[in-house]
Amino acid sequence: MTQPLTSEAIDISADAATQYAAVRENGAGLIDLSSRGRITVGGLEAVQFLNGLITNDMKTLTEDAWMPAAFPNVQGRLVASVRVMRLKDIDREKASCPSYLIDTEAATRENVLQLLQRFTLAGDFRVNDISGETAHFALEGNGAERIVNSVMGDAVAGLEERGARKTTWRGTTVTVTRAIHTAATGFDLILPADVAPELSQALINEGATPVGDDVFEVLRIEAGIPRHGVDMDETNVVSETNLDDAVSYTKGCYIGQEIIARIKYRGHVAKKLIGLSFADKRELASGDIIKSPDDKDIGRITSTAYSPRLQHTIALGYVKYDYLAAGTAVKVIHGGNEVPAQVTELPFIRDEQSDVG
Repeated sequence: MTQPLTSEAIDISADAATQYAAVRENGAGLIDLSSRGRITVGGLEAVQFLNGLITNDMKTLTEDAWMPAAFPNVQGRLVASVRVMRLKDIDREKASCPSYLIDTEAATRENVLQLLQRFTLAGDFRVNDISGETAHFALEGNGAERIVNSVMGDAVAGLEERGARKTTWRGTTVTVTRAIHTAATGFDLILPADVAPELSQALINEGATPVGDDVFEVLRIEAGIPRHGVDMDETNVVSETNLDDAVSYTKGCYIGQEIIARIKYRGHVAKKLIGLSFADKRELASGDIIKSPDDKDIGRITSTAYSPRLQHTIALGYVKYDYLAAGTAVKVIHGGNEVPAQVTELPFIRDEQSDVG
């Protein structure tokens, strides 16, 4: 039987321990993701235009579902990692054409918006940035489904992996998706900003624990999820960033496709994002050099955290192709010291009821 995670056992403050345990044990953590970008896309030519801009195949996205995708530039480098949701309109009279919601990180919202807006005069393609008028909450942990259904009347009952739907709560439309931000069972709730405090408090009253940015960062790294501007940016080819599920190799042409396809079929990436595990707690920093046992420079650290569940330090970073295999021994140079490490398959943690895959 797993012992409860106390602040003494996991070497973090009591408040942080409570937040962490809410997600990693049998509770639920409430994470405010409202700083992310939310952009709606509609119009009869929405699929055509989006398919020419992103790496995944919009034609395969069914109603009430979402898919991961990336916006690359002409060199196949990453502009933004996104989720694209296809939503059924509650008012069927308004559902004459597909409606899409694009969710992206705060750091990439403006880039995505600019890419989309270039095509608004080219055809029936409508773009609307709703980031400022909406809020976005994630509820993560094994207790998340019970709490959401209790507050919102079975809003996520039967919602499958990568499912998305519109529902109502106290007369307000809420977009609900099944999504993973921490490698735990989770759901996202997107709703008008003026209603957000009321729903947030209702979730807390039902047992959700608010999770701060510092704890969320640890959970993110444990889940092996890269963050734009930290673990990936426009210097990275999409294929390097571990976003394999975001790329279709059978769809038609899109910006950057030639480079991405060439890497897939004619060779391999020179480097790729991987996980690193350390034997104990270690002080590390973004930018620390990764070396092979024979002292060759083979990569660098991008994110690092102490994992309360694993009780040792973990990191994300890039290493050269020859060192990608899980179990490969490497070393990290920090402050002039060599710190032994091992390449580790991502995610570091896969909770039992998680649908990460």
